[in-house]
Amino acid sequence: MLLIAALTLVNGVLGLIPNSRFLGEPGDGPTVVDVLGEKGVTGLKLHNTETGKDSVLNLEGVFVAIGHKPNTDLFKGVLELNDVGYIVTKGKSTYTSIEGVFAAGDVQDPIYRQAITAAGTGCMAAMDAERWLEGQGHK
Repeated sequence: MLLIAALTLVNGVLGLIPNSRFLGEPGDGPTVVDVLGEKGVTGLKLHNTETGKDSVLNLEGVFVAIGHKPNTDLFKGVLELNDVGYIVTKGKSTYTSIEGVFAAGDVQDPIYRQAITAAGTGCMAAMDAERWLEGQGHK
């Protein structure tokens, strides 16, 4: 299940609607039913799952942050994972707990978890792998 926190911009002040659900995702907490506005965001239509009442939150912008559990179950017992399931890498590198195995992107990045970060760490992993292979005598 995806957990969502809707960050909202209301009168220039950033706010947070914690444990929100977006467009009918199951669970407790307010459900974002609709993003309002014609040429830009003017508000959110919310449904309170506890009271059953609908409301409108007037705002000028919204950012939807999706939290997730990384898809690393196949590495359990093989690579070192943290308590949430991210692959642990050494320092600011892509080196894992097994020599010659590198991790990049969403499976090892609990902070940013975005596609552009995955592309950047993918490049880092390629460079780390190249250096490791050279260190093993492969050219």
